[in-house]
Amino acid sequence: MALVGSYVGLSRLLVAVFPVFLLAWLRFGIAALAMPHWLARGPGEAPLSTHDRWLLFWESFLGNFLFSICMLFGVLLTSAVAAGVVMAAIPAAVALMSRIFLGERLSRRVIAGIACAVAGIALLALTRAPEGHAGSAPGGAATALPRWLGPLLLLGAVLCEASYVVIGKRLTAQVSPRRISALINLWGLMLVTPLGLWQALSFDFGAVAPGTWALLVFYSLAASVVTVWLWMKGLAQVPAQRAGVFAVMLPVSAALVGVVFLGEPFTGAHVVAFVLALAGLLLAAWPSPAPSN
Repeated sequence: MALVGSYVGLSRLLVAVFPVFLLAWLRFGIAALAMPHWLARGPGEAPLSTHDRWLLFWESFLGNFLFSICMLFGVLLTSAVAAGVVMAAIPAAVALMSRIFLGERLSRRVIAGIACAVAGIALLALTRAPEGHAGSAPGGAATALPRWLGPLLLLGAVLCEASYVVIGKRLTAQVSPRRISALINLWGLMLVTPLGLWQALSFDFGAVAPGTWALLVFYSLAASVVTVWLWMKGLAQVPAQRAGVFAVMLPVSAALVGVVFLGEPFTGAHVVAFVLALAGLLLAAWPSPAPSN
């Protein structure tokens, strides 16, 4: 989740250079080249059922395709810190969905942890970037889209990410984390290819600086390979509602990237927000005491 937050923040640098659909297409394409050997079924792994195939499609459509589009357009229209504010709703959304769709019981500590996480990161709203940072991409590339659409798209990304966690919990019971990572990335590549090709036809690839290409490779491998594998590996051991609280690291990391790399302001409110967020994480993740006999 910390890695996800870092590339959410740094994506503002990429959307200043690449159109959103082209950026998403390049991401999935680079990742597909990195993990074709993950597509094969592992020893002892059962063949995919029709139900599993549908889950893989929805995992990719919501968690890869729609999340990428909503997040990239949302960050383009707001700021890395503002993205962190909205993404604070992820733990609550995951908890609600896991209760509805997985039947997981919400303990008092997890509920308290969710409340701390949401309250802590919501404080970042008090210190969001100045107007010069929102509504335009870095480097002065302005957008004609209305600015109110940015937070709405980020909220859509929250719902997509929460769905991704809940569906992923179901998938990890039948499919290995490496194979899930490769298959949902392949679905994402297929879904965005028509839009990516459309934007590629009029894009000047020769004008992209070497440093931007390096950042794109980091973004692609972090977003589609490393973080997906780590997340699915963790989901196989952790209940979805508890895993959702770890998503608090996403807005924390995104806000830090905005402050350190994008020049967005950092104040005492950020310190309080991060302390509350980490307190929420500890409340939800700290092992419960063993029952006495």
